[in-house]
Formats: sequence, C-alpha cells, structure tokens
Amino acid sequence: MTASVTIGNERLAEQAAEAVKDLVAAGFHEALSNGDPGLWGPDAQAEAAVRLGWLDLPRNSRELLPEIGKLVERARAQGLDHVVLAGMGGSSLAPEVITTTADVPLTVLDTTDPGQVRRALADRLERTIVVVASKSGGTVETDSHRRIYEQAFREAGIDPAERIIVVTDPGSPLEQAAIEAGYPVILADPNVGGRYSALSAFGLVPSALAGADIEKLLDDAEAVRPLLAQAEGNPGLTLGAALGAAAAAGRDKLVLEDSLAEINGLPDWIEQLIAESTGKQGRGILPVVGADPDDTDDELVAGIESGGDVTVSGPLGAQFLIWEYATAVAGRVLGIDPFNQPNVAESKENTAKILDRAEPPVGTPVLVDGPVEVYGEVPGSSAPKDLPEVLTRLLEAIPERGYLAVMAYLDREAAFDAPHAEGASFEEMTDAWSAADPATLRGLLAVRTDRPVTFGWGPRFLHSTGQYHKGGPQNGVFLQLTGANEADVEVPGKPYTLGRLQLAQALGDLGALADRGRPVVRLHLTDRAAGVARLLEAAREV
Repeated sequence: MTASVTIGNERLAEQAAEAVKDLVAAGFHEALSNGDPGLWGPDAQAEAAVRLGWLDLPRNSRELLPEIGKLVERARAQGLDHVVLAGMGGSSLAPEVITTTADVPLTVLDTTDPGQVRRALADRLERTIVVVASKSGGTVETDSHRRIYEQAFREAGIDPAERIIVVTDPGSPLEQAAIEAGYPVILADPNVGGRYSALSAFGLVPSALAGADIEKLLDDAEAVRPLLAQAEGNPGLTLGAALGAAAAAGRDKLVLEDSLAEINGLPDWIEQLIAESTGKQGRGILPVVGADPDDTDDELVAGIESGGDVTVSGPLGAQFLIWEYATAVAGRVLGIDPFNQPNVAESKENTAKILDRAEPPVGTPVLVDGPVEVYGEVPGSSAPKDLPEVLTRLLEAIPERGYLAVMAYLDREAAFDAPHAEGASFEEMTDAWSAADPATLRGLLAVRTDRPVTFGWGPRFLHSTGQYHKGGPQNGVFLQLTGANEADVEVPGKPYTLGRLQLAQALGDLGALADRGRPVVRLHLTDRAAGVARLLEAAREV
C-alpha cells in the first residue's frame, strides 16, 4: 500500500506549496534526509545532532529482529501470553497503537494509579512477562512498576529474571540494574528521542512479544523512506509544510480524525509527537483527539485515511515515519527546535519536592458538592455555589483562540468495571461504561463551547501534551481530576506509595501551571464512582 498526503483546502494548499518551495530552495529535504543537525538553527544543533537516528530506523532496526525473535520464542515456549509494558510517553504510545491495530493483547502500564496497577498484577501473574522500557532509565513511574513486579514475582515463587525484559539506552542506570539482576536487555538507538522511537526497540520489543508483525511494520516504513529525500512527491514534506504554514497563519489547533482508518489509536501517538515537539517558546500546534471539528478559524482537520483539510494515507509503519518527518519540517517552518522538551522537567521537580514533604500540600476546598471537592481559584468574582457553576466559569474563562484541558489522574480502565444487567447487549454495556468514564466529560464540555477541549490521563499526558501546556501559547484553561484510593500499592525500596506518587505528580503539575497565571482548578473525587457520576451530571447541567 502506497503512502500519500493530500490537501483538500485550496488556501492551505497554496500556503503549503509556498512553504515547500522555500524549503526545497534551501535544500532542506536533502539535508534532513542526510541527517543534517543544523537545520533548526545554532541553538538546536547540539540536540539535533543526537536526535536524528529515527530517519534510519526502518533499516537499522532490522538488526534487532533476531534477538527479539529469540525472546518471543522463549516466551511462547514458557506459555507467557500476558505481556505487560511498563513505559511512559514514547515508550508506551507506539506499542499501544501497533498492538491495537494488529488486534493482539498488550497490557500497558503508563500510570501511577494504584487501582490500575493492582488490576494488571491480578491478571495471570503466572503467565506474565513484563517489558520495562525507559530511555533515560530513571523514569519514576517505570522504576516503580519494575520494583512492584519484582516483588510480586518473588512472592509468587517466580524468578524475576525469567519474566522481566528491559529496553533502554546504552549506559542508562536501568541497563546497569538489569545486568546486575540478570534481565535480558535490548539496547535502543541513543540517537533517537523518545517520541520519535516508534520504529526502535521501544516500539518493536513489546509489540513482537504481544504478537504483532514488526517486520512488516519496518517494511512499510522502509518503502516510504526514499520518498523523504525527494523535492516532489514527498509526503512528509507536504504534511510538515501544511502543518507549519497553517500554524504560522493562526490555524494551530490540529483536530485528528481517524474514524475510517483501519489503524487504531494513531491520533494518541500523533498528539504526543506534535504537542511535545512544537509546544515551546510560546508557540506550537495543539493536537485535539476524539473531537468533532468546530469550523473555527484556528482549526485544521487532519484525517487518517479520511477527508479533512489534510488527509494522510498509508500503512502504520509509513504513517509513523511520515508524521515524524513532518514534525521536523513543521519545527523548521515555525522556528522551533522539534527535539527538545525544555518545560517537562518542571513538573518532575515539583513532584520530587512534594514527595520530600511529610504531607502533600492539598490545601482547603473552596466548595464541596457531594463526592466532589473543588480546589483552586475558580474564575469569577464570587464563590461558586455548585459544581455546574464551576464548570461554567471554566468554560467562560477560555480566551479567544484558547482551549480547555481536562487532566485526569485516575484509573483509565475503571469504567469497564461498571455494573450492567446480565445479558446486556454490547450497546447497553457501552452505555454503562460511558456513564462511568471520566473521559466522557470531554465530549459533554466540548458541545458547550466552540473552543477545543482536550483530555489527558495523568501522569501519561505529562510525557505528551504536558510540554505544550507549559511551553506553548499561554491561552489554556486547566481542569484537573484526582481521586481517593480505596487501596494503595507500596513501592518496594521507596518511601512512598503509588497513591502518594500519583497525588504528588498531580499537585506538581498543578503548581507548574498555576505559576503561569492560567486558570487551573482541581476536582478531587472522595468516592471515585460517585464522583464521576456527579461530575458528568454537573456537566449536563451546564
């Protein structure tokens, strides 16, 4: 299947053509294909010099196939059919897309929610194999998952060295810890940033263990690779020029549409790639996932195999490479470094400080509406009387060309535990799940404003849109959701539990957002199920 990018908007086609003309005149397409790190200016050159390895992954990653194949054979021989991936950001989003599209099961742990982790631990531990994936080797969430699974295996009489595989960069602390523990280690290309790592060991190892055809993924990417050196018929150049030119002209909200695609979940991966790569220096492109277009003048609709202002067609491996190339192009057009993430560390540093305190600084609620406590400075000159008024004021506070971000530090699978009648149809079960799902809030609020409403699961989004929230245009309004934990999970060898870490991450990010003077409100669910029900009820009353 060939890959292509088509532009269905006449004005955008003109803007993109002009941008492509300038890029080609500067020799950008050839220079990028050859891995020139100087394309984004002198300030970005040092970072880019060690971040362009993704261009050659369709070929270079083939060297990993024999080693990965042996791991897969060993797991099959041992009957290990429950594959758990402990990873964040680029280490989890690409494998999730690959395995969902291939319709093979993969349990992704990109959370610090105790309930979600307990659910994974309770699922076929005797047949579980865990991939611990961290580029830096120091990711706090992934380190916590590793420690928890090591203890669980030992308590079950299972040698962790038989069940844990590590994917990391050469020389990372995780590599050393894995060697000492006797874990198999697959080293990734150190010249590839996390969000560009879909076709590296981070994307391939867990996907192969789950049963996906990773060789075909590389074949499809390699087939499109020669096109990315061309001046004409270059899908990455066309897409990147369109994204960059549109954003430069004010159309910086990218609505991602994939309802007709056989690829499942690609917008979530694109969201991380584009938001974290472009959201800095007060500029950037805000991806909006799962939303209907509002036809506003700052909106651009990109369709995966479907119509829009821009349509991107092609198999998954090609899509990965095209979007990565396009993001690098858009960075050039917008005048930003697409490979750094200067604001990501803020929330991490705040989290560490909070964990060092005897008690987390939760503050005093300004309002209690049943099972929902409201914290923070609610926009307006008087105290809100109830939760619908809080939501109303947040929507009213969204500035022109701004957006609302809903950030949920909750269990993203808990809705599937919602009760339903015995013998219920799939539609009835879906309705029950939706009524218990915090993510339903996005759609309920979106129909009450013409501004974009995004939704992110914490702390997962901190490795994605979190950079955009802090480094991009300062026109966001933020609604954070946290919840009480019925049962917590100890992190072996650490002085905190998962629940304490989850709350510290929420409060740490809240502080980073509040420091920018943007409206940010935290809703704490003292009873999670009842709290979600009240929250969705309140949104319908707005």
